[in-house]
This record gives sequence, C-alpha cells and structure tokens, in this order.
Amino acid sequence: MFKHHMKYVKNFTLSIATATVFFSCSESTLDRDSNEMSTIQKANYKVSSRAAIEMNSWMSGLQDNISISKISIPGTHDSGARIDAPVVSGTAKTQDLSIAEQLNAGVRFLDIRCRHIDNSFTIHHGPIYQNLNFDDVLNACYSFLESHPSETIIMSVKEEHDPSNNTRSFEKTFDAYVQKNSAKWNLGTNIPTLGEVRGKIRLLRRFSAETAKGINATSWADNTTFEINNPGAQLKVQDYYKVTNNDDKWNGISNLFNEAKNSNSDRLFINFTSGYKPGIFGIPSIPTVSNNINPRLKTYFQSNTKGSFGIMPMDFVNAELSGLIVKTNF
Repeated sequence: MFKHHMKYVKNFTLSIATATVFFSCSESTLDRDSNEMSTIQKANYKVSSRAAIEMNSWMSGLQDNISISKISIPGTHDSGARIDAPVVSGTAKTQDLSIAEQLNAGVRFLDIRCRHIDNSFTIHHGPIYQNLNFDDVLNACYSFLESHPSETIIMSVKEEHDPSNNTRSFEKTFDAYVQKNSAKWNLGTNIPTLGEVRGKIRLLRRFSAETAKGINATSWADNTTFEINNPGAQLKVQDYYKVTNNDDKWNGISNLFNEAKNSNSDRLFINFTSGYKPGIFGIPSIPTVSNNINPRLKTYFQSNTKGSFGIMPMDFVNAELSGLIVKTNF
C-alpha cells in the first residue's frame, strides 16, 4: 500500500509539473492575445490554470493578508504514526506517507504526539513507539520550509503515553527544541494571517505551559464537537474519534464544513475526519473509519470546489485528496 501511495505521489507531482510548464509557457501568448480573448475563454483559462498549483508551494498563490482561518488546509491526524501495533493491525497506524511526503503533497497541519522520556520527545501513538523522534519531525519541517519559504506549518503538539525519567517539565523540553532553531518558529497566541507565519511553524498548544506560547488549545474536550474561546484565539473543533457509526461521523464533519464556509468571524475550524471503530473487546479499527470517510471527502470536494472549509486532519491522506482540498482556495 505504501509503494502504491508513493507511486501516486510521484505521478501526481509529475502531472502538476507538466501542467505548470504548460501554463508558464502559455502566459506570454495569453498576455499578447488578452484583448482578443472572449470572457468565456478567460473563464476557462482561470479554471484550467488551477490545475497548475504546485502542492509543495500552494500557499504562494495566496495573499499575505488572508487569515489562516479563511484557508482550507489539508492536515493529518497522528501525523507520525506509520507503524502498527504488533499482532493486532489497524490499531495504531494512521498514515502511509512520511512527514516530508505529507508536506510535499500539500499537508500544512501536523498533529504531533510526543512521549516525554529522558528529557526528550519520541513520537508515539498510545503505547506504540513510531521509530521516530521529535528531531526527525522538526528536521523534515525545517528542510521543507527552507525550500518553500512561502508556506507555513501549523503544528499541534500534545503529550502522549507515560513520561519516563525526566528532570524537567514537558514545556521546558519543548522550549529546548525550539531554542535550537527559534527562527523557524512563530509562537504567537492569536489566529495569524498567512503573511505573519510564512516560512515558520505556528504552534497549536495542547500541553500546559507557564508562559504564553502558541494558540492555546489546552481545554480540549473529549470525543465531541466543542468550542475554545480564548481572548486571542477562538476555535471550533470536531474530534468525534470513537466512531460507532460512520454516518454520524460524516454528519459531524459536514456540519462543521458548512459552518466554516459560512463563518464571518476569525474563528479557526479544525475538523478531524479521522477516528476508529471499537471492535470486539473494544479493540479499535482505524481503517474501518478512514476507508468509509475518505471516499466521502473525495466526493464532497469534487462538487464543493470553492470556499474556506477550515483545517482537516485526516488519516491516510494522499496527494489526490489533499489536492482537491487545496484547490478550494483558488
């Protein structure tokens, strides 16, 4: 399955690159003939040129003054979880693509779950270590932003599993990571404009802190849709993850899409399309949800092609689905 996704990403990128070359070659001709172009031709060009958006730098096509809350942003849930639990499959793995591959496929929201151990962070999904450390995640992000300074990454950071053998708080360890490359971080507490955070990681903080840092999302409710109303940032989150019925999950997702699209405020909508179905003995199955919800997302964005739908953290994201979401911005 992973090879299939990799092949897909390569093919998708190739087709985008081909489209980009075609449209960049067409520009001079279009400028020359612009007076002779009919309104219909111009409209057709505008629509077809949307296909030329590069997934690794799509934010370059957006203006600096747009609020992050008004952008449709593909995201991943448990972004670093590519390793399943031993013996029982479908219980821990949530992604096929690496962090770098996700970013290149257009993902701009990462959900990073850190276990605090020996004064450092390892990436976990529950008790399952993902053979990945926070440094690996950050290096992928830094490298991506270095190459694509027009982009931003919104990173949710949350403590996962049991802490072990630490002499300082989770916050202090987080601070130590940031201090190693502080120029690549933006720890503002408001909902920023894109221009404020280009080339940087904006923190969405799901861990307690003694000093203000990042968008404060510590009052996260469990397994439901809820609001967080801080003085600096208002959020509405759908995170119904224990999914007994996929239709109920889809209703929660689509209701928040409608609310985000019709919102006149600067509220940030975060709409988790991910979840698991409790099985025998309560053993979770993640693909039972994603195999049902992801095709619905694809169908939805094939017909809802323009609007601001908020941040969508997904399980098993692929370049096609990410691309459909990105195109709603243009």
